[in-house]
Amino acid sequence: LTFLGLIGNMVFSTRFLVQWIASEKKGESVIPVSFWYWSIGGSAVMCLYFIFKRDPVGILVYLPNSFIYLRNLQFIRKREVATTNGRST
Repeated sequence: LTFLGLIGNMVFSTRFLVQWIASEKKGESVIPVSFWYWSIGGSAVMCLYFIFKRDPVGILVYLPNSFIYLRNLQFIRKREVATTNGRST
């Protein structure tokens, strides 16, 4: 069970490394799309970890996060579709 928590924490923390590398490459602060996927994966694993531990505080911390991350991906896709259709948003 501890291993699951460590893996979840590692996956969740990877999102910051991804963001930092993307920002360094661009020379400004950016949030790449992969940041949101790493966030979803890490939150899901951490939520599972807290479910197995029967820890309601941990569950409540990580459960709603994935919905927010998924919503951000919807906004990104909506913008990309609008851009490919010739509209700028």
